[in-house]
Amino acid sequence: MAVLVPLTISDFLDRAASIAPERIAVVDEPSVAAGLGQMTYGELAARARGMAAALDDLGVPVGGRVGIVSPNAARFMVSFFGVSGSGRVLVPINFRLNAAEVDFIVEHSGTEVLLVDPEYGEALKDVSAREQIVLDGSQADRELFAPIVEGREPKGWDPDENATCSVNYTSGTTARPKGVELTHRNCTLNAMAFGWHTAVSDRDVLLHTLPMFHCNGWGMPYAVTGMAGRHVVLRKVDGEEILRRTEREGVTIMCGAPAVVAAILSAAEARAAEGREVPGRGRVRLVVAGAPPPSAVIERVETDLRWEFIQIYGLTETSPLLTINRAPAEWDDLDAGERARRLARAGVPAVGVRMGVDEEGEVLARSNHVFAGYWSQPEESAKVLVDGWFRTGDGGHFDGPYVVIADRKKDVIISGGENVSSIEVEDALYGHPAVAEAAVIGVPDEKWGESVLALVVLRDGMSATEEELIAHCRSKLAHFKCPRRVELRGELARTATGKLQKFKLRQPFWEGLERQVN
Repeated sequence: MAVLVPLTISDFLDRAASIAPERIAVVDEPSVAAGLGQMTYGELAARARGMAAALDDLGVPVGGRVGIVSPNAARFMVSFFGVSGSGRVLVPINFRLNAAEVDFIVEHSGTEVLLVDPEYGEALKDVSAREQIVLDGSQADRELFAPIVEGREPKGWDPDENATCSVNYTSGTTARPKGVELTHRNCTLNAMAFGWHTAVSDRDVLLHTLPMFHCNGWGMPYAVTGMAGRHVVLRKVDGEEILRRTEREGVTIMCGAPAVVAAILSAAEARAAEGREVPGRGRVRLVVAGAPPPSAVIERVETDLRWEFIQIYGLTETSPLLTINRAPAEWDDLDAGERARRLARAGVPAVGVRMGVDEEGEVLARSNHVFAGYWSQPEESAKVLVDGWFRTGDGGHFDGPYVVIADRKKDVIISGGENVSSIEVEDALYGHPAVAEAAVIGVPDEKWGESVLALVVLRDGMSATEEELIAHCRSKLAHFKCPRRVELRGELARTATGKLQKFKLRQPFWEGLERQVN
C-alpha cells in the first residue's frame, strides 16, 4: 500500500541542505550591524534546527505561535523554517503597523514569543506577548538563532500537511484585521506552482524586494530554497539600490507591487541620463501583483529595462497564487505595445487552480492554495468559503482563458501592494469630533496603484482642515492606511435606505478607465 508523505515547508530546506550544503543560501542586508552576513544552506538548516531547539527551551509547543515584526532579514528566512518547519505557527506582522495594531494581532493570534527588529523595539516594548526578543545581537537573540550543536536536537513533530503553517493578518472588509490560516499543504503547493510557472532553478538569485511578511513573500522564499537558489536580502525598497544589488549579486528574479516597478524605472531613467548601464538586461524576471500596472509601464519594463514582466493575481487567502500571466511563445512576434496590453490582464489560472465568475460578476476560485479559514473567526470564514469556492471579493470577467479584474466588490483598497480596509479608516475619521459622515475610497495613483481618499461631511457649526483630519488618522492608524487626501463635501451619495453608494463616489475618479481597480 502506498504511503502518503505529508507536504510540509521543511521539505524545501531539507532538500537544499542535502544536495547543496556548501552553496551560499542567503546574503543578509549589509547595512544591519547585527546581520548574519552570508550563510550556506548547511548553515541555514543548522540555524533553523537550533531555533527549533531554542523554542523547545522557551516552552513553545507544536502549534504554538511565534510572531515576527521585521523588515526583510536573514533571521526572517531562518524563522520560516525554524518556526513553521518545526510544527509551530509563524505569525508574520507588518512592521508598518503601530503598537496598538500589533498588540491586537499578538493577542488575537495567541502569540507567545514575539521577535522584534531593533528599529521597532522601543515602540513595541509594551506589546503583550509572554516573551519578546529584540533581534539586536543580544544574548537572547544569539541563542535563538545559533546553529544547532552536536548532541542537541529539537524535539521534532509528527509532520501534518493540514497543520497550520502561518497566520498572516490582512485588512479587508472589517475594521480589525483577520488572521489568514495557511496550512503546510497550502504553502507547499503554492510554492511549487509559483516556482514552476516562473521557471525557478538552482541558478536563480532572488532579490527580496517584496516584504517577507507579505503572504510569506508570496511563497517565493520556499520555491527558491527548494531549488537551492540564492536569496539576497533587501531591507528597504530603493530603486537605485535594487539596480546596484542586481549588478553586484547577479540577480535574476524579484517580486513586488507596482510601486517597486515605479522605483526601478525611475532609477533606470536616472542612470540612462548619466550614461550608466542598466543591469540585468535579458536576465531578470520581474513578478508583479497587488494591482495591474498600466500597459505603458509594462512596456517600459520590457523595452527600457529589457527585463521580463510577469503578472500574477491572488490574495493572502489563496497563498496567494491564483493566476499567472507570463508571455507564451505565441506572443514572441507581437509588437511591444500589444504584448504589454495582453500582459496587463491578471492571467490564466495556475496549475491546480479553478476559476469562475458568478452571476453578479464576482471572481471565484478553488484550489489547494485556498486557506483553511480565518483564525478564530468561523463566521467570517463562512462568508467567503461557500459551496467549495472562495469568494475573492473582486469583480471581473474572462477574456478567453484570461481572467480580467475590473472592479473591487469588497471594501478594500490596495495601495502599494498593501490592503487597506476602508471601514477601518472610516472608523478612525468618525473618532474626530468634527466629522459627521465619512466615506473612504480608492482612487487611481500613478505610483501606488491606488491611494486612499476620504470624503468627509463636517458637523454643523464645526470645522476641520484636510491636514487636521489626516493627522488625526495618523494618530490612530499605521501611516500607509491613512488618507493621502481629504475632500470636504456637503453630502454623500446614499440609497433611499441610507446606505452609502460608494460606486457613485468612486465613479468620477475612474472616468475613462477600462477597469475600476489600478
